[in-house]
Amino acid sequence: MSKENPNCKEVMQHICESLGEDLNSEKCVAIKHHLDNCTGCQSYFKTVELTIDLYKKYNVEIPQDAHKRLMNFLNLADCDE
Repeated sequence: MSKENPNCKEVMQHICESLGEDLNSEKCVAIKHHLDNCTGCQSYFKTVELTIDLYKKYNVEIPQDAHKRLMNFLNLADCDE
C-alpha cells in the first residue's frame, strides 16, 4: 500500500489482509458494503484522514513515543513498518 494516498482498494485490501481474508471474500464484500453505507464509519475514517493530513502538513516533530501512541490510537501502527 502506498503510504501517501492509499486508494479505496488498497485500504480494503489492507483491512482484508489484516483479517486474513481475500478481497473478494464474503466478509470483505460485506465490510465494503458497510463502509459504503455507514455514516459513523465514514466520519471515523474522515477524522483519521484529517488527523494524518494535519500531522503531515505541519510536519510536527514529536517524540517517538508520542508518534507510536498516536499511530496505535488510530489503529495504524502497522503502517510505520
